[in-house]
Amino acid sequence: MANTTHNTKDAGGVVDKGRDAGATFADKAKDTATTFADKAKDTASNFADKAKDTAGNVADKTKDMMSNAADKAKDFGKTAANAADNATAKLGSGLETAADKLRDKGPHDGMMGAATSRVADTLERGGHYLQEEGLTGMADDLTGLIKRNPIPALLIGIGIGYLIGRALRS
Repeated sequence: MANTTHNTKDAGGVVDKGRDAGATFADKAKDTATTFADKAKDTASNFADKAKDTAGNVADKTKDMMSNAADKAKDFGKTAANAADNATAKLGSGLETAADKLRDKGPHDGMMGAATSRVADTLERGGHYLQEEGLTGMADDLTGLIKRNPIPALLIGIGIGYLIGRALRS
């Protein structure tokens, strides 16, 4: 009997040790799972932060590229407008020069002299207008003229459209 009691005590000790080992294993597994979950959460958070930063950087670079493209387009537009205004000013200067030559070389007396003088004056005024106003001024003047006379402007537009249509059909 003494042996049975001793064996029961030994078996109880083994069970207790097994229970302790199981509890220790469960605690370690729980700690490992918690650590793994925390690391996974940190990794996901870091990934999300990096994705957010990358998206922000892409958005910033895109915004910069669009801004640069807009600036280049504005510069190109200004350059084109300046070139057109310079060409218009040169044309105006050429008209004034033509008016001077017409006055010098054309007839001065009689009906032909008066016609030559009027043509030269018109060329000179046109040249001066082109030099002073340029294309921008001409566009503004044309817009004002159309606003003051909308019906005649519409009829002229229809007439020009008709003529262009006939020319393209031929």
